[in-house]
Amino acid sequence: MSKILTLIIFFPAVAGLFGFTVHKNSAKAYAITVAAIEFLLSIALWVAFDSTNGGLQFVEFAPLVESFGINYYLGVDGISLFLVILSTFITLISLIGLSEKRDIKNLVISVLFLEMTMVGVFLSLDVILFYLFWEMSLLPMLYIIGAWGSGERIYAAVKFFLYTFFGSIFMLVGILVMAYLYFTQTGIWSFALTDWYTMSLPLNLQLWLFGAFFLGFAIKVPMVPFHTWLPYAHGQAPTIGSVILAAVLLKMGTYGFVRFSLPLFPDATVALMIPIAIIAVIMVIYTAMIAYAQEDMKQVIAYSSISHMGIIILGTFALNAEGITGSIFLMLSHGIVSGALFMLVGVIYERRGTKLLSEFGGLAKVMPNFATIFALMLMGSIGLPLTIGFVGEFLSLLGFFKVNLFLAILGGSGIILSASYMLRVYKRSFFGEITKEANKKLKDLSPKELSALIPLALLVIILGVYPKHVLKPIDLSVKKTLILMEEKADTKAKEMLKKVNSTNKEVR
Repeated sequence: MSKILTLIIFFPAVAGLFGFTVHKNSAKAYAITVAAIEFLLSIALWVAFDSTNGGLQFVEFAPLVESFGINYYLGVDGISLFLVILSTFITLISLIGLSEKRDIKNLVISVLFLEMTMVGVFLSLDVILFYLFWEMSLLPMLYIIGAWGSGERIYAAVKFFLYTFFGSIFMLVGILVMAYLYFTQTGIWSFALTDWYTMSLPLNLQLWLFGAFFLGFAIKVPMVPFHTWLPYAHGQAPTIGSVILAAVLLKMGTYGFVRFSLPLFPDATVALMIPIAIIAVIMVIYTAMIAYAQEDMKQVIAYSSISHMGIIILGTFALNAEGITGSIFLMLSHGIVSGALFMLVGVIYERRGTKLLSEFGGLAKVMPNFATIFALMLMGSIGLPLTIGFVGEFLSLLGFFKVNLFLAILGGSGIILSASYMLRVYKRSFFGEITKEANKKLKDLSPKELSALIPLALLVIILGVYPKHVLKPIDLSVKKTLILMEEKADTKAKEMLKKVNSTNKEVR
């Protein structure tokens, strides 16, 4: 297991290169096989992972540019472990559910390269390596949207690229400044994240650096007011692009907050927690209201996705174990539920060529399996108890209750709003009489579609009923991050962190 992280990162890309030699008729089967092996590797990582250890495990280190402290430095802990598994699982499921009629060879190879970049982001501990994977993820998704999307796909792809690349420039500036500051303090160049964790910086400097990283992460999430690229990207992207974008790529931004912003800039994080929480609450309420007004089923889910990401941000900036653990679990929950919902919309779009709610009605009569799985995912999205969505939302909001009761209540209103627009979609699409002749002949889910959707449906129930084995390793790593924040924080920030935390001492 000594090189398992390297294997997990680069196996899809190497297999993708060999994919160019595969016949186009076998390309999908080849990609599914590669993705299945990759998923099994990530499960093997989980099996070998010590769930009682909240620190970094399976660390790999090799010098790349020694004079500038750039190294091949990988590691995994409870925070990143399940995001890696989410990446490999969603890639596999999205490939199984792929239903493009055209030559998809280049598409599936792009998905395999995208998988490499996603996993690389979550496993990199050298910041330059992290940044390279972060930036490389833009290229496959640019191609997937621009070449395989519909409607104004070129505009959507370019907007996605420009927005996210713009934020990354500021993050790069922050990375270079951090490396220079470490050099001035130690006389050594280093881009190792664990080395940067040892630095203590004054509040005014932390605020500027926090802002540089914040732009990169916030645009990726995306947080209001940087959110406008996402509905366009989802609206024009092919189903597989929407599934991976919603399920995994958005989580790179929230992961960045937990891995970088909180432990590197604890004083700035504490100083800005309420302003950021206000933005998160605006995300939750504003985009939920926009979702309610949409007539396109895919746009409803796109805006719903932004709203739920707001609750993740709220939990992250609760700065306590309950909130951050809940936000990371909600990343997994949102990835599974939103991925399934986009896949379900893709199913109906393939059959009818439209996503407009006005074109449907009474679908439960002709597509009972489709209606059942959609209802389950709807309940998971709303956060109904005993579904996966409830666990993360409850912990995230519980964590922020310790910080600010009023904002937590406003954030919690997103659950009610989510119920209103999702039930509206379900009522208009599945109940009532069938008024469109084309809907009377619709076929229910095929075995291929069921094979992609049933695993997602099972996870919604299993992790909703018994999330312990996922929550425990996340919680231990989160507590270590909070302890690091307390140790580095100034007096005022330390008092705030101690006020909202009561469980860190047990893991010291």
